[in-house]
Amino acid sequence: MENIITNNSIQQEEYIVNMGPQHPSTHGVLRLKISLKGETVENIEPHCGYIHRGIEKMCERLTYQQIIHLTDRLDYLSAHTNNEAVCLLVENALQIEVPERVKYIRTILDELTRLASHQLWWCAFGMDLGALTTYFYGLRDREKILDIFEETTGARLLQSFNVPGGLMNDIHPNFIGRVKEFITYFRKKLPEYDELLTGNVILKERTTDIGLLTLEEAINYGVTGPSGRASGFACDVRKHHPYSAYDKVEFKEILYTKGDSFHRYKARVEEMWESMKILEQLIDNIPEGDYAVKMKPIIKLPEGEYYQRVEAARGEFGVYVLSTGEKYPYRVKFRSPNFSNLSAINKLGAGHKIADLVAIGGSLDLVIPDIDR
Repeated sequence: MENIITNNSIQQEEYIVNMGPQHPSTHGVLRLKISLKGETVENIEPHCGYIHRGIEKMCERLTYQQIIHLTDRLDYLSAHTNNEAVCLLVENALQIEVPERVKYIRTILDELTRLASHQLWWCAFGMDLGALTTYFYGLRDREKILDIFEETTGARLLQSFNVPGGLMNDIHPNFIGRVKEFITYFRKKLPEYDELLTGNVILKERTTDIGLLTLEEAINYGVTGPSGRASGFACDVRKHHPYSAYDKVEFKEILYTKGDSFHRYKARVEEMWESMKILEQLIDNIPEGDYAVKMKPIIKLPEGEYYQRVEAARGEFGVYVLSTGEKYPYRVKFRSPNFSNLSAINKLGAGHKIADLVAIGGSLDLVIPDIDR
């Protein structure tokens, strides 16, 4: 920034800086072109596409079973949920009713996925703001979920455990016991998150009234998930368009009205409590039966348009398919929550100090491959 002296007064020229493409405050390859006056942000222009892979076009040359393996490369922290969206779309299009056992297991894995994602967000958010201890606490607890995933699905992060018609395999004999052990363990550990970070005066000063987003703005920008619900936007797909076993459980949709970075933080912490309530209601009630129904090796959807939404860890993830009746979809489009949530970054950041962008970006919990696709 240059200071120009004109008529005995100092005027500050606009100065452009780039945050990213790789920067401690962007967990992935994202570039923010920021216009500054002093340390105050005037405008933020996101530049995406650094890891664009053309996944949607790739899906148009793959079978429906193969598409599943690309969806978990979008938001890799919601891999199981993204896989489920494709399976639900195919099953609904073909009017296939999967066994109740499948619905329960899918929902349990959904909530374990949500917990693991929120744990990683919490530990990284604290580290972004200077609380290094949170990183070790969050990863310590997340490892227990990843160990459960590895034992049952064979993978820790990108499971591809869902298949059209059910699951790749049945759950491991230890699955129920280990999930119950985790719930008991994490119910004692989650209060530590509040003790360590939620009530921390530095966190509150750096997030309260920072990055305000009103209910109307959240709706207009399509900001969903905890980021939207922190502004009062009742958008939880599990509540409003239930799928799998979500119509069989009781849980609260966490809503706040303030819409600042602190309440986006609070929404995710409170959601972890609700995820454990869902797990407790399901884990001892998994029905007996098959883990899949028999499907044809080549799946062809009837001609038409199909859309399926699910509640991923960061908001509504949608899959749109246009079918011409062939084994390959004619058109595939993903509605990724991270892309919509990023669209509000200029509204959230303009007028704040550049250091506040770290807290604002962290409160959105962006996963960049889900933006670039």
